[in-house]
Amino acid sequence: MSMRHLLGLFSAAALSGCATPQPRSPAPTGQLVRFDHVAIGEVRMIDDQSGSRIHIEATGLPPGVHGVHLHAVGRCDGPGFAAAGPHWNPTHRQHGHDNPAGHHEGDLGNVSVDPDGGLHTDLIATDVRLLAAPGEKGRVISDADGTSFIIHASPDDERTDPSGNSGDRIACAIVAPPLRG
Repeated sequence: MSMRHLLGLFSAAALSGCATPQPRSPAPTGQLVRFDHVAIGEVRMIDDQSGSRIHIEATGLPPGVHGVHLHAVGRCDGPGFAAAGPHWNPTHRQHGHDNPAGHHEGDLGNVSVDPDGGLHTDLIATDVRLLAAPGEKGRVISDADGTSFIIHASPDDERTDPSGNSGDRIACAIVAPPLRG
């Protein structure tokens, strides 16, 4: 089934009078792995009217507040997930929602991990889309490199370039795999 056909099905469902907002793209699910590449959960992105909803289900994380970002490359290998590259930043701005010269489209703020190491949350990335749709706001992240979702060791200060002093990369998921030509 082609991507165009899938989008047509989602659009038809949205117009059918359903009370629940329908996603406008398939929901790629990336396995979330920690630094030793042990799977600890999953991350799913779904385009909807607000942008892209990022759903995270994980266990085994350090409790507390952690910065989260979309990174420029859809890879989760190398020491410290270095292959994921820098934050996704197609407009070449500074880091952080509190930075007068910012923010990166990949800046997602912070999440709070439960005392038992669980993370079960949704984030809305208003500047991001998995797929282009006519008239919708947001830059498309599906490209030749793909995109990764990274959880950092420390909170993001939402201001300091390039990464908000959010520390080491402690977990990674590929949320938009590289496009194949």
